[in-house]
Amino acid sequence: MSTLYTGIAELTTNDPEAEDLLGRIPDAALVVQDGLVAWVGPAASAPDADERIDLEGRAVLPGWVDSHSHLIFAGDRTAEFEARMAGKPYAAGGIATTVAATRDATDDELRAGLRRHVDEARRQGTTTLETKTGYGLTPAEELRAARIAAEFTDEVTWLGAHIVAPGVDPDDYVRELVGPQLDAVRDRVRWADVFCETGAFDEDQSRAVLEAAQQAGLGLRVHGNQLTQGPGVRLAVELDAASVDHCNHLSDQDVEALAGSQTVATVLPACDLSTRQPLAPARRLLDAGAQVAIAANCNPGSSYTSSVAFCVATAVLQMHLTVAEAVHAATFGGAQALRRTDVGRLTVGARADLHVLDAPSVTHLAYRPGVPLTHAVLTPSPPPRSRN
Repeated sequence: MSTLYTGIAELTTNDPEAEDLLGRIPDAALVVQDGLVAWVGPAASAPDADERIDLEGRAVLPGWVDSHSHLIFAGDRTAEFEARMAGKPYAAGGIATTVAATRDATDDELRAGLRRHVDEARRQGTTTLETKTGYGLTPAEELRAARIAAEFTDEVTWLGAHIVAPGVDPDDYVRELVGPQLDAVRDRVRWADVFCETGAFDEDQSRAVLEAAQQAGLGLRVHGNQLTQGPGVRLAVELDAASVDHCNHLSDQDVEALAGSQTVATVLPACDLSTRQPLAPARRLLDAGAQVAIAANCNPGSSYTSSVAFCVATAVLQMHLTVAEAVHAATFGGAQALRRTDVGRLTVGARADLHVLDAPSVTHLAYRPGVPLTHAVLTPSPPPRSRN
């Protein structure tokens, strides 16, 4: 069964071979067959198909690829947010509040919360979603989180190294991470992540966890340079991590290292606003030639939003990206951060994840900030997931 989508005012393909960054085609059409893109081009040249759907002058782009979230949690941190808005600074230690609530929650409670947040993200155009463990911090609890995450999300990351587990000696906890905890989760996840930051894990501790995970066959991700100009970026590039996320405080050497590597710099604008950190220097990174992704970082403590569109608008209006650069970073860039080539683009052979806007162009995502522009999200059902 093939379906021809026509009446597309502007089609964003993210074709790497196109002259335009987004590979935009005006007055376009697209054919989907067996859940994959089978043809794209001008509507006047569209082939026949078994079914025809007129999108009536709307823009179509690939679904958002949200490569950074923390959705396996229970509890509430509204009071912490309110205090921060009144002047209390953000600190990594607040994670312990969520750890306690998550450990007390039942599987069904965690599952219901995850389903609610995933559905919320998908209604807003997100079609590929990564999420992390990291609110359990014991082998059994991290395994539970990984198992539940795999039921609903495309990519699962082990983040046992989120903070040192409450009441545990840091060196003892690192030994648990590289031993029993990694052994428990390694067959349930694709990625390992470390919060390499003041108040969490130092360079030596982060390296120990990342190298053990790499030896276990997991891909690497790093939370780095969020609160300080620390070693996170340097460590991520050295170990060929797929991404280093946050990147608020970068030296010239950090920017140069990222520009010369395959490690994607993932910026998290909603988190920067919520924690009142300096906005990550996405403009500087792009100008240097680094690969950049934009993600929502949905979590209960520092970025409680699943709206990638909000992050895209923020990147344009406050981080000085062009509309094309921001949309590209939230689609194609997110796919690069997950080392995926089947999503984040609408080229022949890619997964047919269509984000249809109630607008004639992606420019409206920043031109009309805060307006819910998602008209429809059309994906293969159920959405294919990567093998973990």
